[in-house]
Amino acid sequence: MDLQDLADRLDDELGTADYADVDASANGLQVGPGEREVKHVAFAVDGVGETFEAASEAGADALVVHHGLSWGGFERVTGRTYDRIAALVEADLALYASHLPLDGHQELGNAAGVARTLGLEEREPFGELGSQYIGQRGTLPEPRSLKEIVSRLNDELDTGGEPVRSLEFGPEELQRVAVVTGSGVDWLDEAEAGGADVLITGEGKGKVYHEARESGVSVVLAGHYATETFGVRSLADLVSDWGLETTYVDAPTGL
Repeated sequence: MDLQDLADRLDDELGTADYADVDASANGLQVGPGEREVKHVAFAVDGVGETFEAASEAGADALVVHHGLSWGGFERVTGRTYDRIAALVEADLALYASHLPLDGHQELGNAAGVARTLGLEEREPFGELGSQYIGQRGTLPEPRSLKEIVSRLNDELDTGGEPVRSLEFGPEELQRVAVVTGSGVDWLDEAEAGGADVLITGEGKGKVYHEARESGVSVVLAGHYATETFGVRSLADLVSDWGLETTYVDAPTGL
């Protein structure tokens, strides 16, 4: 498959253009020649030296990531930015990134993956950002305790050996769940307004403790990396169905 054809198909599948006004990431093809045949695609959460090297060693022609290199453009290509771009060029490895489109996609996205892991029903978009959504909410088939939810996530997520953390301020039995992966505590007010018992996200901020306590909503902090492996894994399955060889590069941070 031609590299640009691959990028265009991913853009169409993810609705990349819809997020142009709300996402600082330069979603889409970030590094790569105008024309190139792609037979093998690697997938990883982060576009960094470790994943570039692993993708190259696997024989990939392109790497698809959630966190790319360009966040609003480059003023200067120096230091770490230069080193990363140079590594891609030297390895003849193209880079495609999808940030918020891959968070919010209601079937392939990160939040959708967390929701499926918990078996949420009646799923719908959550986490409003401008005209788009970056998360998902739903209902557990039957009420569960916060401990049961945390245990499930500890068992299923790639946390790099770090425990899933939680703030227990909601009811004893939880059923209505909101999910925004990565750094999603800023959507606590929306979770409260929507009647959620618990907000599941990746990492927290200092303010969330008292905000959660005062709102009566429990918060689960399952790790930024751990909650954002679902999207690239789903894309790997999709691209494999398109007839290309795929490799998933796991590089957990524990954060």
